[in-house]
Amino acid sequence: MPSIFSKIVQGEIPSYKIAETEDFYAFLDIFPLSKGHTLVIPKNEIDYIFDIGDPMLAEMMVFSKKIAKAIQSVVPCQRVGVAVIGLEVPHAHIHLIPINQMSDMDFSREKLKLNPEEFAELAQKINAAL
Repeated sequence: MPSIFSKIVQGEIPSYKIAETEDFYAFLDIFPLSKGHTLVIPKNEIDYIFDIGDPMLAEMMVFSKKIAKAIQSVVPCQRVGVAVIGLEVPHAHIHLIPINQMSDMDFSREKLKLNPEEFAELAQKINAAL
């Protein structure tokens, strides 16, 4: 059975898309730790990030870097933190999280609640910054 992320890539589940290439897809996390919290995934469903081949993993990081720079130009923050947890969804993904302090990346914190208009506007602004 395809993961929720594969269903997003296939258009079966809607997302707030930031960008995509032939191999990767970036979209806003709907349970964000901060405004602009974005997920970057390979389009091919691979469960564990370290099972991704070296060339593709390197390309995924370069793609993530472009997204992070765009996020940082739109969302006021000191840095864009990077996290790979690997337990929540059986599909490799990178979290890009705008942060001002280390505790901003505490995944046990309460998640933000944004309305669809806020998500859509944020996704559009980040995409435009690419």
